[in-house]
Amino acid sequence: MEYMVITGHWIDQNWQLQKRVLNFVHIPPPRRGLEIADAIWRCVEDWDIQSKIHTVCVDNASANDSAIYLLKIYAQRKKKLICEGKLFHVRCCAHILNLIAQDGICEIKNIVEVIRDSIEYVRRSDARLLLFSEIVKQLNLPERKLVDDCRMSWNSTYEMLSTAIKFKDVFPRFAAEDPHYGDCPCPEDWEKVEKVCSLLEVFWDATHIISGSDYPTSNLFLNAVILVKVLLDEKSLDNDGFIRDMVEKMKIKFDKYWGETKLLMSIAAILDPRCKMKVLEFCFSKLYSSEKVEKEISFVLKSLHELYSEYALMYNDEDESRGQMQGGSSQGQSTSNVGISRGWSQYADFLELVQSVQPQKSELDMYLEESCYSFKEDYKVEKEFDV
Repeated sequence: MEYMVITGHWIDQNWQLQKRVLNFVHIPPPRRGLEIADAIWRCVEDWDIQSKIHTVCVDNASANDSAIYLLKIYAQRKKKLICEGKLFHVRCCAHILNLIAQDGICEIKNIVEVIRDSIEYVRRSDARLLLFSEIVKQLNLPERKLVDDCRMSWNSTYEMLSTAIKFKDVFPRFAAEDPHYGDCPCPEDWEKVEKVCSLLEVFWDATHIISGSDYPTSNLFLNAVILVKVLLDEKSLDNDGFIRDMVEKMKIKFDKYWGETKLLMSIAAILDPRCKMKVLEFCFSKLYSSEKVEKEISFVLKSLHELYSEYALMYNDEDESRGQMQGGSSQGQSTSNVGISRGWSQYADFLELVQSVQPQKSELDMYLEESCYSFKEDYKVEKEFDV
């Protein structure tokens, strides 16, 4: 039996990030795009939020891609999509990092199996665990505990490997004491594991940053992803052929998915008062040539203005509706008042006409022109930018 969880994220009236599980849906195999899309849309209709869907984020799978295509059609029947639908489908950033990191671990899968089997062998017997602990004490190691992993989670495998490295001097002595233990990792194995773990550490940090569930993280995505990109570029020139070959495969996958996620994470970063447009100049210069930097920044800025204009138009319509209602309710009172003199009334009409013709800067333009908030201030102020 296979289930799909549908989760909703939104900002409430108090500007707090909210998250709720909307439904668990049973979708038996084969899970095709049509069944997935219909199940999601039924859930949306049950909650009566058809006109409130902004972005849908799913894992990377061909069936999910088909489902998103259909969901976009369903959603467009209810309302015009924000930014012509450019933000409707966003790849899961954590899942993309997961796929790239798995490529790295796959390069040492045989060594991972050896280390995993060694840990299981030690932990399966109290006597062997006691012997291992005694050797740890003899070597005066601060670490005391081995950890195993979940084979389906690279994060868990990374934890297992990074912990096992600290006991690399223990395993040979343990093998000398236990005649039944014969699959000890060799020094060359540990050397490769250390190199892979040093690479995966950046993925680990980035995943933890963007996977926070009780606070907004979208403004942090861009910098985290750039750190990954810079690391991959550096390691692609490594003297070790093993590292170069591994990183080349990881870079191919990074480039494949980066283009599908950059718009939303770029806009989110701009809306962080510490970043604004400067963050794109800084980050994009690490990704593109100088000519393409201008083109990419222009695309993001244009999309941001489109997004702002759509929201501004929506709220202006609401203000006009409220104004008409208020005007209708006070019409009876205006006839009993003296009102403005004829001269001032004509001036008011003139002023309104002149000001409507003069170009005015939007709140977005004024925000972008202001200086960025300093990162050197007390980092506790990050709470101020949670929305």
